[in-house]
Amino acid sequence: MTAAASAPAPKASSPSPSTPEPNPEFSRPATAARIEATVKALEGRGIHAVVVADRDAARRAVLDLLPQGAGVLDATSQTMQATGIAEAIRVPGKYRDIRAELTELAREKKTLEQRRTGSAPEYIVGSVHAVTEQGQVVIASATGSQLGPYAFGAMHVIWVVGAQKIVANLDEAFRRVREYTYPLEDRRALVAYGMGSTIAKTLVIEREVQPGRITMVIVRENLGF
Repeated sequence: MTAAASAPAPKASSPSPSTPEPNPEFSRPATAARIEATVKALEGRGIHAVVVADRDAARRAVLDLLPQGAGVLDATSQTMQATGIAEAIRVPGKYRDIRAELTELAREKKTLEQRRTGSAPEYIVGSVHAVTEQGQVVIASATGSQLGPYAFGAMHVIWVVGAQKIVANLDEAFRRVREYTYPLEDRRALVAYGMGSTIAKTLVIEREVQPGRITMVIVRENLGF
């Protein structure tokens, strides 16, 4: 549920004592057969999918997709940190770092320009919270700031997805968000910000109609929430 682009994060309530423990059912990477079926389904829905062995290969795959000098927004997530992609995007002179621009605009209190800049980057690189074997994609958010670029605003979308995020269907995808992703993010947010998280907005992508716009890099390991 990490805020990803332009809007300042709202104050969320502290985690409830009743917040469940993460359901370990959703932490197990999918089998090779399930990954292969999911790739075929994604391709059939207009989302190009590639499979890599580990997080280092994922980082290389993503950087190969980013042209020198391109404007790139890191949709902040545990996956971007764990793969080193967030750090690679910030190498001086390699890309136009949209995240750094948003930070500067926030410091200058240019809220409208901040929102506009974060809403339509050339590239956005991030992750998702569940992918069904039928090729549907689910992303949950506290602010919704990454959802607009994912759905339409960004010219190019690149997602890095751990194989444990593959689920059978949409019902299971929503369960994964509430029973696994949310408890983990709630605890992370409490440590990082002194307040819990919330599931405020959810995006379901059934299909991409613009050829080549979205690429998903599936990693054969447990990666991110």
